Amino acid sequence: MPLPPSVHLTLLVPELIWPEPADERAFGRLAAPGFGWLAARARCERHPRRAFETALAAACGLAGAPCAPLRLLGEGDEAARAGFWLCADPVHLRFHSDRIALADAGAFDLDDDEAGALVAALNAEFADLGEFLVGDARRWYLRLHVAVDHPAEPISAVAGRRVDGQPLPLTRRLNEIQMFLHGHPVNEKRQAAGHPAVNSVWLWGGGTLPTAAAAPFSAIFADHPLAAGLASHAGMPLHRRPDNLAALPGQAGERPLVVLDELLPRVACDDGDGWRAAFAKFDADWLAPLVNRLGKGVDRVSLLAPTVYGELHYTLTGGDRWKFWKGSRPLADTARELAA
Repeated sequence: MPLPPSVHLTLLVPELIWPEPADERAFGRLAAPGFGWLAARARCERHPRRAFETALAAACGLAGAPCAPLRLLGEGDEAARAGFWLCADPVHLRFHSDRIALADAGAFDLDDDEAGALVAALNAEFADLGEFLVGDARRWYLRLHVAVDHPAEPISAVAGRRVDGQPLPLTRRLNEIQMFLHGHPVNEKRQAAGHPAVNSVWLWGGGTLPTAAAAPFSAIFADHPLAAGLASHAGMPLHRRPDNLAALPGQAGERPLVVLDELLPRVACDDGDGWRAAFAKFDADWLAPLVNRLGKGVDRVSLLAPTVYGELHYTLTGGDRWKFWKGSRPLADTARELAA
């Protein structure tokens, strides 16, 4: 089914630009004709750095919204509608160059049985704190008995990075949780098998479900539970992410949002080769086809990119396709300019 005659397409692409501009492993000979064409013609605004989750919520009209109940709602759990929730994502902490580095569960395997056993043990040991809940083996939640403002960074902002250990309201309880998890039989078994221990949780995104904002998009196409929760909360249609621009269906409406987060875990894992391959596919599937679709069904494109360089907003309209003199702008040049 063809798209409506006039579409404002919004693409949200976290970590669009690899965070090391001189890294030949990531940028060397990376063919990105779609991005080069877009970057040479689009208007680009650079905003202060924001985590992917924060940028996603803001795009949906909920700036500063608590992500925990929204993400839990996206897991399909109606318990999100009552109580004060925190994301309590399972992580592995390790010492690295005299600092503590954090790996989220996207960087190691954790099965449902292990997650269930650890969460059941946490509930038994910390019943005074609240109730832990498994949304997915990689995504856990905590409903506090007493609301606590715990302003930690979203998980995407700390995964694969060093954490500074700045004291927060729940730091003491987190230390207790870490000591408890250290000796749990699940972790002893994991370590014996050479797997990273789940030796902490990352508490973030706390709050109660906010008042719904007006729906800013005609539909959301995403495979992320936070996006699903935002769609459900605002009454926006939700669909699985299409494979490419050509597969975007007619029911997308006149203002669809597509969340393309495949680059994010590559940066968190410092996987330059994986990022490079994922970017090449994204460019071929989404950006390169826009060269022929802009002004012919897709009237306007907004590319939102939370990156280490800041939050980049690229905007293209139908008339921009006629700027033949603009040529192409290499991705590596964009990275070097942003870094400077």
